[in-house]
Amino acid sequence: MKSIRHLLAVASLATMAALAANPASAQAPATNATPLRLVVGFPPGGALDTLARALADQLRLAGMGTVIVENRPGASTRISIDSVKRSQPDGRTVLLSSNAPMVIFPMTYRRLDYDVDRDFIAVAQLAEVPTVISAGADRPYKTLQEYVSWVRANPSQGSIGLTSLGGTLHFAVLGMGRAIGVPLRPVAYKGGAPLVTDLVGGHVPLATDALASQLELYRAGKIRILAVSGTHRNPALPDVPTVREAGIDAFDHANASYSAFVPAGTPPEVVQRLERAFVAAMQKPQMKVLLSRVGLEATGLPGATVTRTLHAEREFWRPLVQASGFRNED
Repeated sequence: MKSIRHLLAVASLATMAALAANPASAQAPATNATPLRLVVGFPPGGALDTLARALADQLRLAGMGTVIVENRPGASTRISIDSVKRSQPDGRTVLLSSNAPMVIFPMTYRRLDYDVDRDFIAVAQLAEVPTVISAGADRPYKTLQEYVSWVRANPSQGSIGLTSLGGTLHFAVLGMGRAIGVPLRPVAYKGGAPLVTDLVGGHVPLATDALASQLELYRAGKIRILAVSGTHRNPALPDVPTVREAGIDAFDHANASYSAFVPAGTPPEVVQRLERAFVAAMQKPQMKVLLSRVGLEATGLPGATVTRTLHAEREFWRPLVQASGFRNED
């Protein structure tokens, strides 16, 4: 199976070749000698890192000068967040983050060194990461409605595998349990690989994870995808219904999203310039096609949309998080 990083690298090379053949489509290089740093809270090779490198290529080609991806993993991405918070508000350091640290962490950590609304300005949404509910191909249920009937008859088998506790999928599972009247139990695995191994082997009745991590297994017929998160069907899986279509709204906000942020105090004209560049890069047809192949959805939405989305997600998740009593300890 080709890695996401490999596919994005191929697309980046193709873009460069196209621009070389048509120099008029490239803008003059930026004169700012300070590199534009895209800070990612994960090691190289993951989905967000790969997306960041493809974005960096597009920004260079658009005349943004030197653009580098800086990996600062650790502390559930809080190290990267703190480093950008403390950086100069000059628009040359940009945080790329998923929504969980901006929405869920303030509800589950007793102490955080940042306040999202006070310390950051949203620049743009880059992409959404749809999540799915899946089962092994040999399971007796082929739809989410059939699973609900099955687990109601077998409530002791209401465990659902996921890759971590304390994120949106954790609370989406709890919300689904409340909706169907069965106490579902999130079971955390140490990564997507052991999770899908148990899923294919029939050792866990159900799982929920990013579509990107399960798409190839689904295409190979080794798992069934029963439903997708969000409020609309995913273009990569047009025949798979949403969780909402089964009468359950707990996964309406379970799509992860990747967005860009700069430190508070960054001048408005600088934020606007970054927003235009980031939105344009993510709306390029080749980026949209490439990301859809690996289960991601390029969005390219303005910062105001990110801010509204974060506020809406906080209101949605707060009752579920508070009812769970869950606290992050690391």
